[in-house]
Amino acid sequence: MVTSTSSIFCEELLNRSDNVAAARGADTEASGDSRSDAALVGSRRITVPASIDMVNILGSRDEFLRILERELEADVHVRGNEITLTGSSAALSLGVDVINEMVTVLRTGQGLTGDAVERICTMLSAREEARPAEVLTQNILSSRGRTIRPKTLNQKRYVDAIDKHTVVFGIGPAGTGKTYLAMAKAVQALQAKQVNRIILTRPAVEAGEHLGFLPGTLNDKIDPYLRPLYDALHDMVDPDSIPRLLTAGTIEVAPLAYMRGRTLNDAFIILDEAQNTSMEQMKMFLTRLGFGAKMVVTGDITQVDLPGGTRSGLRVVQGILDNVEDIAFCNLTNHDVVRHKLVGRIVAAYDRFEATEPAPRHRS
Repeated sequence: MVTSTSSIFCEELLNRSDNVAAARGADTEASGDSRSDAALVGSRRITVPASIDMVNILGSRDEFLRILERELEADVHVRGNEITLTGSSAALSLGVDVINEMVTVLRTGQGLTGDAVERICTMLSAREEARPAEVLTQNILSSRGRTIRPKTLNQKRYVDAIDKHTVVFGIGPAGTGKTYLAMAKAVQALQAKQVNRIILTRPAVEAGEHLGFLPGTLNDKIDPYLRPLYDALHDMVDPDSIPRLLTAGTIEVAPLAYMRGRTLNDAFIILDEAQNTSMEQMKMFLTRLGFGAKMVVTGDITQVDLPGGTRSGLRVVQGILDNVEDIAFCNLTNHDVVRHKLVGRIVAAYDRFEATEPAPRHRS
């Protein structure tokens, strides 16, 4: 049951969950029977700080409270500025931690969404080493009224690796933010004058379809392959400035074949769809690295579109470079999908199916 009767302020601070004695003190009431701790049913009352508007804790039409009840497997009752949880001891402990993290996020001035509340519950349930508030409040780039941030712990690790290493590989399924976060870090580096230009590239490989001979100039022919990079760029840079930046060479979007023979100095270089590079192409790309440059390579090794018999450079590169200093490999999973919730379920379903099927030879 979820009940909300008011959305007012209070004058007390929320107890920190890492202080068990305090959590069970003045702001906590717990009761239970003689059964084991796993089956113990009790209640805990939490007082929300006066600085937090209860509307931000409850969500629109109690959306967040319904999420809490579902994720915590506990009953949640709200009266004024007090939240009472009823459930097992594990649910009560998790509930205090979740609400503490919600309060911490709100104190930074950042609002909460239903997705963020669910991710807080998931991260705390998994006992991840990083606090959810640290993940969800790490700003990368603010543009046109919105801020780009990591939404999962693996995404935070990926972003941190880009800060700490010269070459980073982001490997994971569709929708995990591999390219989007790399693009945000590239724009951030350009704005901070850490690099002089951004180079975005991907192999021009058709995704299982034969498009035939495309009309127009060379740029017209390769544009469909590079369109996803342009789409991400438009989310982060003023669209009116993009033609000027492209003309000046400050931002370059080009197929992988254009990288051969070049040395890329003082640049942030992103290779997207790297699963569609051959071993030779991967080596060629990585050896373009110049002074003051940073490289991010992204791809999904489950979606290889190379012709039969061609080995994917992304599939084998970790075995070759895993112990090389200043190179990092970050793996994301279906739990890091940040598109529609159904995308994560689709990815997980395909993973289960492919785990029972022999891998086709052309995907080697």
